[in-house]
Amino acid sequence: MSAELWNSAARVLEINWQDDHMVPSRRLYPHQWSWDAAFIAVGLAYVNPTRAWRDLRSLFEAQWPDGRVPHIVFDPATAEADYFPGPSFWGVPAYANRPPNGSTGIVQPPLHAVAAWEVYRRASAHGAACVQQAYGELEWLYPRLVAQQEYLTTRRDLGGAGLAGIVHPWESGLDNSPSWDAAMANVPADMTLLSTFRRRDLDVADASHRPTDRDYARYVGLVLSYRAEEYSDTDLLSRHMFAVECPSFNSILGAAELALAQIAAVLGLAAESDKHRDRAQRITGAIVKHLWNPETRTFHARDVRTGTLSPAHCVSGLMPLMLPDLPAEQVEGILAEARSERFGLPDETGLPVPSYDRTAPDFDTQRYWRGPVWINVNWLLRRGLLIHGRRDEAEDLRAAMVRLVHRNGHFEYFHPKNGEGLGAPTFSWTAALALDLLADRSVPAYAKAG
Repeated sequence: MSAELWNSAARVLEINWQDDHMVPSRRLYPHQWSWDAAFIAVGLAYVNPTRAWRDLRSLFEAQWPDGRVPHIVFDPATAEADYFPGPSFWGVPAYANRPPNGSTGIVQPPLHAVAAWEVYRRASAHGAACVQQAYGELEWLYPRLVAQQEYLTTRRDLGGAGLAGIVHPWESGLDNSPSWDAAMANVPADMTLLSTFRRRDLDVADASHRPTDRDYARYVGLVLSYRAEEYSDTDLLSRHMFAVECPSFNSILGAAELALAQIAAVLGLAAESDKHRDRAQRITGAIVKHLWNPETRTFHARDVRTGTLSPAHCVSGLMPLMLPDLPAEQVEGILAEARSERFGLPDETGLPVPSYDRTAPDFDTQRYWRGPVWINVNWLLRRGLLIHGRRDEAEDLRAAMVRLVHRNGHFEYFHPKNGEGLGAPTFSWTAALALDLLADRSVPAYAKAG
């Protein structure tokens, strides 16, 4: 099984390489996506480390002067008609040495420091020349990764709580998660926008698997709102209807600081390394203080505009397990949630955890982030289990992911009851993470001691 899965995953990554970057899938996602690039680099490093670095570098070459890393970098060779919302819809002005309409104006979870560290770790297996290359890539990436963190922890601290706020569901990476339902209910759904701006995802994907038209009308409206002030974050709450603190996004923000501490140490920046660890602790504390619900004993998204926590139990609430300084009460709460009938670790279901509460009346086995199983968030959950010493459960989860992909293929996501592949086939991060799950069973360097 291992050799067959390894070879099939490597083929997917070969098929989806485009000049200087990886596309998530050829038909549905023909550009470069931000957090996809991070997950992809982790696995691509095993089969082509030069491309892993190039993919990250290509993404950060599109970084904005304010430090934000756009969630899509558009391939100028791809026609506007091949993807919506495309370059002209976003209307991003020229910046630095970038032409206009080269990217979107929103972000995605900042997993790139974690990815850069993981690619660096793998370099030793490829010889001295690869190690030297990796050091040079870290030197180039480090200040840019720091600028990304600075943007998110300052300009995007919309609620003043020490957490990054997202201004569009797409920024979470968990596009139509029930986590946003309460906050999105306050966003007008102007259905006439879908007459002006035609969805193209439904040309190549099953409508029952994708966000609804009502969701999409709100998504388009939020982009138009943010675009109106050229994507400025100044006084955003006074003019923009969606601002949410996501436990997954902020856990990745904290994990990035821990990875930056490792990178700074390699680069001989001991004082900076200590600062990154301190920032990770502060982010962890803010997540616990503002996103933990003591009644449900798990984490929920918080609407910055109203100060209320979402009632939905989503996989994003399990992601703070990635943080080694998470207090014992919260660790146990997440573990209980993960083991419960809402999610069910593999010893209960034989499958990785779903994206949403299995017991919820609106649990949907096919619609994107409202029920299906995704490999990337399960990969993050496994990382959290390892960090907190739950090695047996981490191994069960690893085996379940490997088994799922081997049996069903490198799909974008999977049916949470029968494991059927859903969404885009030959999906890059599923293939890349399959390689990592086959090759690496080590514990992250910043795991909780003892």
